[in-house]
Amino acid sequence: MARGLNKVMLIGNLGADPEVRTLESGSVVATFNLATTETYMDKQGNRQSITEWHRIEMWDSLAKIAEQYLRKGSQVYIEGKIRTDNWEDKDGNKRSMVKIRAQSMILLGGRPDEQSTTSSYGSSNVASHTPPAEKSTSSVDDVPPFLADDDDDDLPF
Repeated sequence: MARGLNKVMLIGNLGADPEVRTLESGSVVATFNLATTETYMDKQGNRQSITEWHRIEMWDSLAKIAEQYLRKGSQVYIEGKIRTDNWEDKDGNKRSMVKIRAQSMILLGGRPDEQSTTSSYGSSNVASHTPPAEKSTSSVDDVPPFLADDDDDDLPF
């Protein structure tokens, strides 16, 4: 039987502080946008860069770590899986959103209140978590909240 592989590895910077919610089930979820930038030289020798934005979702213990240590501009390494949410908006239109469900992360830029280049927790600076098999449903507006944010325009990366 053939099996597939769904694995994502990203290094990027947060576009804003994580949004953290506690669901009725008691699970904690943190969401944020992560910018990854690829830089290259074009045929004319000019430096070009392309920035991609990724919606990151973290659950429970990993979400709590994100809430405590991640801030706008933080650099982080994320490993996770691609997930697609599908729903109908209030007008009956089918909508979808691709996100990354993080399973582990490494803080690369240190805590916001420190001058160090890496952050460590105990003997490791890697945090991981297996998300719950069942996800609680939450109401979704016509436009996912991260698409409506205009605060990310002033990022230096």
